[in-house]
Amino acid sequence: MLGKQSKTPPEPGEVIAVIRRVLAENGRDFIPQYSLAAVCMLAIAGTTAFSAWIMRDIIDEVFYEQRWGLVGWISGAIILAFTIRGFATYGQAVLLAKVGNNLVARYQRRIFEQLMRLDIGFFTATRSGQLAAQISQNVTGIRDLLNMTLAALARDVVSLIGLVAVMIWMDPLLSLIALIIGPPLVYTVNYLMRRLRRITREAVEINSRLLGAMQESVQGIAIVKAFTMEEVLADKMGGLIQRAEARSNKIARVSERLGPITEILAGFAIAAVIAYAGWRAATSAEPPGSVFAFITALLLAYDPARKLARVQVSIERALVNARMIYEILDLEPRQGDARGAELLNVKRGDVLFDKVRFSYAEHMPVLQGVSFEAKAGKTTAIVGPSGAGKSTLFSLLQRFYDLEDGTITIDGQDISRVTKRSLRSAIAYVSQHPYLFEGTIRDNIRYGRPDATDAEIEEAAKLANAEEFILQQADGYDTPVGENGATLSGGQRQRLSIARAIVRDAPILLLDEATSALDNESEAKVQQALERVMKTRTTLVIAHRLSTVINADRIIVLEEGRLVEQGTHRTLIRKPHGVYARFYRMQTQKTDDLLGDTPVDEGRMTKATDEATSEESR
Repeated sequence: MLGKQSKTPPEPGEVIAVIRRVLAENGRDFIPQYSLAAVCMLAIAGTTAFSAWIMRDIIDEVFYEQRWGLVGWISGAIILAFTIRGFATYGQAVLLAKVGNNLVARYQRRIFEQLMRLDIGFFTATRSGQLAAQISQNVTGIRDLLNMTLAALARDVVSLIGLVAVMIWMDPLLSLIALIIGPPLVYTVNYLMRRLRRITREAVEINSRLLGAMQESVQGIAIVKAFTMEEVLADKMGGLIQRAEARSNKIARVSERLGPITEILAGFAIAAVIAYAGWRAATSAEPPGSVFAFITALLLAYDPARKLARVQVSIERALVNARMIYEILDLEPRQGDARGAELLNVKRGDVLFDKVRFSYAEHMPVLQGVSFEAKAGKTTAIVGPSGAGKSTLFSLLQRFYDLEDGTITIDGQDISRVTKRSLRSAIAYVSQHPYLFEGTIRDNIRYGRPDATDAEIEEAAKLANAEEFILQQADGYDTPVGENGATLSGGQRQRLSIARAIVRDAPILLLDEATSALDNESEAKVQQALERVMKTRTTLVIAHRLSTVINADRIIVLEEGRLVEQGTHRTLIRKPHGVYARFYRMQTQKTDDLLGDTPVDEGRMTKATDEATSEESR
């Protein structure tokens, strides 16, 4: 899992490995763009070195020798050099921006595709808000890594080499004095990089938690206000914000230490050069052009040297971001398709659970040896108290998790030996917590089957008793639903979820409290629609209200992960001490209490049972 991965900073060998991987995955695709950008940077470096080199001619030939006829030529050359520099700067900036934006888009697609491949267990253990925030912070690390590497090599390194060459050409001894600052500067940069690796990773993780907590608070704002949690959450957020601020301040302190150290070293070097050059000029009659050209090259070389020192620090931060992105991309789904998995071929739709055992991680078993059959074209209801394992059966049937023991087959085909895509394509699922996606009402119904026509979508909406409220919307089927259907009521969202399952037209239908959010009138209409759809499908229904499963062909009763009873409503209700009969008695009593009746006694229960049995017989 992401949260359990190593949080240690990358070692130098790992840093090189990340750079190599990024270049191997992306370098070839952008060779033309990077080559052209490199040419632009070389032009920038060349014109920078030219600006220092021509200072000797300006001083010696124009001012010292007073050859005024050269002024026009030198001025024209300077204009040409700065024109080239201007266009080259523009070209490299635009090219790197385009390549960088393409890289960000490419990795965003890769990350999303990877997240879609990962199993449900990953998302159960990872906070979605924190994951989204971490991805948004880190995805630009790849772009920055390549762009900064290219800029450092093609522009700053070449500029520095060119200017140092001019310095050596003009005066080797002064060059030696100026380059004394190199070793202490390199040592300082390496020390700061080691410190930044650890701090940067900690800062990214704290900021991810902060942004994730903010996102979750906004999504749950109704609960926040209903329970007056504003102050509690404000205190919690204040603590996270304070930690994030402290880490950001520490990063600033560490990374900005390079500034004063570089300035001090550069000041000593330039002062030493000027002092020696002044002494030599006072004791000799040489023209000053070479010294002025040298000092110009030295001052110009300071900028790329400072950038190179800083870019190493920035690359360290980008490497941390890139490494965290690759931690996600390198995750392998825990449950992939078996080798040689075949497509599921549903002929009838018989579903068989055989001695199924399952538990979540190291927790106690949720299901213990559960066996039953849901016959094709029939309705099988699953009832039991909360925590009995009802929803887990649906998760296992859709292979959100793999079994510990036992098998689940559809028409005799073990679902662990077929592709997950073909398995899930044969199932339509309605959750008790309907979820709607960004887009219109029509889009959300069409997610059930992307190739569904508008006529099929509208027919599904009619069957789900949704068309009436859809047509009352401003734009009908083309009305945006807002974030998770915020503009719709819970019952309306549930009906759209049912319409999505209807339009899927799958041979197996799973209903997890599908009508729990509906009022009595809507529930009755939707139940009639579902009954028409269920006639030709294998239907498994989870229900807490036993009144909705009285007519099921078979009722499975779970308790503490075990199948304790199964049969029809008529047979199960005849067991006065059975689990199902107890549930039915409790719900009947609650209904009578709400109507103002006295609590039911055993005699009334027997009478109610007989009446229910008689009614079913008729």
